[in-house]
Amino acid sequence: MSSDVLLEEFEVLESIYPSELTKISDTIIQIDVEPEDTEDGVDPLKLTLEVQYPPEYPDVLPNLSLHAIEGEGEIDDSERDSLLKDLQTMGEENVGIAMTFTLVSHLREQLSVLVKTRAELKRKEEMEKERLAIEAEEARTRGTPVTPESFRAWKIKFDREQALARKTREEEKLRALTPKEREENKRIGGRLSGRQLFERNKNLEDDNLMEEDAVSVDVSQYERTTRDDEEEEEDGITFSDSD
Repeated sequence: MSSDVLLEEFEVLESIYPSELTKISDTIIQIDVEPEDTEDGVDPLKLTLEVQYPPEYPDVLPNLSLHAIEGEGEIDDSERDSLLKDLQTMGEENVGIAMTFTLVSHLREQLSVLVKTRAELKRKEEMEKERLAIEAEEARTRGTPVTPESFRAWKIKFDREQALARKTREEEKLRALTPKEREENKRIGGRLSGRQLFERNKNLEDDNLMEEDAVSVDVSQYERTTRDDEEEEEDGITFSDSD
């Protein structure tokens, strides 16, 4: 490689990339490269392309490497490998001529593609999150579908809770009784007689002592009906002629 040829290429590159190019040595340069296009909502991306020119350049490819610039975005290994592979393919198509400008231009295009791919991926992730959130809300408002298995499990739990509630009510009833009443209640099988309940509470207003299925009786109605029956019997008395 003629040093004059490489020197001439450096002069051209410095005129095109006055602030982006850094000359490391007579055979190594670095150029900061940004994508041609940007996408809203995507982190900025700016890489440094390092080019090492072998003695046989431009008849052979230069050695290329990519480095992320701190604070200018990150790049993972798979993305870096893909970009370098594209640069190598482009370089092979330009063997024999000065190719650095072509490589940098191609890298800018590929970075634009990468940025768009990242933006599309981000949009899909946001759409997926939104879809999952909607499905979760629908499931919450719709409730859990009932299956034979889930119904049996619910029925077992419900019956257990009801049995516990009945037991608690019975215990509360027993605690309200006197020792004598407890003994009597135990003797007759845990059920109070109507007389015991009446004596316990003549107005039958204590819900803790009344049976769940008990029916309230209006005594005055009973007394009035009895009097009516007696009056009807008196009205119906007949006397014989012999009297």
